[in-house]
Amino acid sequence: MKRKHIIFLICASVVLSALVGWIIWGNLAIEVTDFSVQNSEIPEAFDGFRIAQISDLHNAEFGKENADLVAHLERVEPDIIVLTGDIIDSRRTDISVAIDLAPKLVAIAPTYYVTGNHEGRLDGEEYKELTDGFRTAGVIVLENEAVTVTRGTDSIVIVGVEDPRRDEGWTEDDEKTVRFERMEKKLTDLSDKYKNSYSVLLSHRPDMLEVYAESGVDLVFSGHMHGGQFRVPFLGGLYAPSHGFFPEYDAGLYELGSTDMIVSRGLGNSLFPFRINNRPEIVVVELNAK
Repeated sequence: MKRKHIIFLICASVVLSALVGWIIWGNLAIEVTDFSVQNSEIPEAFDGFRIAQISDLHNAEFGKENADLVAHLERVEPDIIVLTGDIIDSRRTDISVAIDLAPKLVAIAPTYYVTGNHEGRLDGEEYKELTDGFRTAGVIVLENEAVTVTRGTDSIVIVGVEDPRRDEGWTEDDEKTVRFERMEKKLTDLSDKYKNSYSVLLSHRPDMLEVYAESGVDLVFSGHMHGGQFRVPFLGGLYAPSHGFFPEYDAGLYELGSTDMIVSRGLGNSLFPFRINNRPEIVVVELNAK
């Protein structure tokens, strides 16, 4: 073999090894993304209030028993933690990972949870095991409910809507229409509990931003899109199942009317086993009163 061929193979091996190492690192190294949201409806007592978001964990563990994930959350010192669905993965269900994590989150800050589409695929016994385990640990499970968070004489409302379960009776052809209609109804039914307060909605799917905005909620936390799985510089997320190439709401902050929506890139993987240029993410949002 000629010397230049040997040099080429060595260089190619080095580049390939570096690429593989970068991809592995990019699937294990958690990134904290900070946002600041301003709104005149935020009470003065909640100025500087910090909300940490975990989404789409999909049974993943960062460090032994999620020690790295917990350490990152401790460092950001949130006032509350919100879990916006797909904490488990229905393709390889392991409820114990989520239940073991729950008390560690509650020890950091009050923790609120809504389901995602993967929890919606669980059978009744599995779903009960998950939610009972969360409640036992002290997690506030919101199943189409609204709860008040108080600071002094001021308060905000946390609204949580569960992702529709597969046993609610629709075909794939009309799934999107049914989801939108049911989301509208859920928020209409809850509106009396949040319409006179600054409201924070936890809902797994970001593609319903128009519904959220029409319902009058102020801030939405969503996930589901995994940041488009592979992120292309200057273009964003490449692909999301059921949403196609370059999905509209892949990650970050979106605004419609008076509603702000934060979309987390999530932490774990599901259908695709790895990410590219798309590190696992914890979102931290600070509320700022105008």
